[in-house]
Amino acid sequence: MRRELTIGETTATRLDVYLAEACGVSRSEVQRWFKAGAVQVNGESARARTAPEPGAPVVIDMVEETRAPLDIPQPPIVYQDDDLLVIDKPAGLTVHGGNGRIDETTVVDFARQHTNDPDAERPGIVHRLDRDTSGLLVLAKTAAAKAALQRQWQEHNVRKTYQLLAVGRVEPDEAVIRLPLDRDPAHPTRRRVHANGRPAVTRYRVLAAYPGYSLIEAYPETGRTHQLRVHFAALGHPIAGDVVYGSAKRPLGLKRQFLHAARLQLTGPSGQSLDIASPLPPDLSTILTRLKGSYN
Repeated sequence: MRRELTIGETTATRLDVYLAEACGVSRSEVQRWFKAGAVQVNGESARARTAPEPGAPVVIDMVEETRAPLDIPQPPIVYQDDDLLVIDKPAGLTVHGGNGRIDETTVVDFARQHTNDPDAERPGIVHRLDRDTSGLLVLAKTAAAKAALQRQWQEHNVRKTYQLLAVGRVEPDEAVIRLPLDRDPAHPTRRRVHANGRPAVTRYRVLAAYPGYSLIEAYPETGRTHQLRVHFAALGHPIAGDVVYGSAKRPLGLKRQFLHAARLQLTGPSGQSLDIASPLPPDLSTILTRLKGSYN
């Protein structure tokens, strides 16, 4: 693939940002060009962070790779209308690219097939779930619907219910966790409780207690990254199977953290009230059945 263009007037401060906009591709695709040394400006190899110079000629000379067709994930659609669709995301499926997973198919690939949102990088993405968290995820079908739904999340008007299994006996049976969260400077992909962090609030109630574990229903009132995982770890009761914030060895035969987005209550962009639920997936319900058996 060879492409030639001239840099026009722009407010972009980096060449990779400019090229993504000018060529209508994702930033990750543009990064691939730079990593391959395929971008030249004024006849010389350019770097992604180079400032775009209006009037300068750009040549992108990328050797096409022979790739197998992408196996686009097809998670179950549990609800849809003209504005949005709700999928039941399985554990192991990433919502969007990042953290080095460049060649991994994601919910974004699915969204490109099912939405008309023109956002090239994150079409339809209103909110996110961690890769190893299962459950309900909303995708907007249009840019207008996306803006309306994101506003609900920002204003905390969406009621979210999660089910999780915490290590140990969580007490009291009902409480509100108010612990601010901040990025962990020692581990940039993680979060930590810190006095100068952003406010984070989680309500919870204990549904059942088993030897060594508590089944919890949690209602995060804010939507901070890793909020439930960090909050319960800070209480001394990390989520079972969470190797980042808990034990490095997963108990009970778990292959991932026991965390499931079980219910969403929100208002659709057209004004309809939505109340959507998702049962525990088999890998988690099997663990729960085993715990109940040991308790009886």
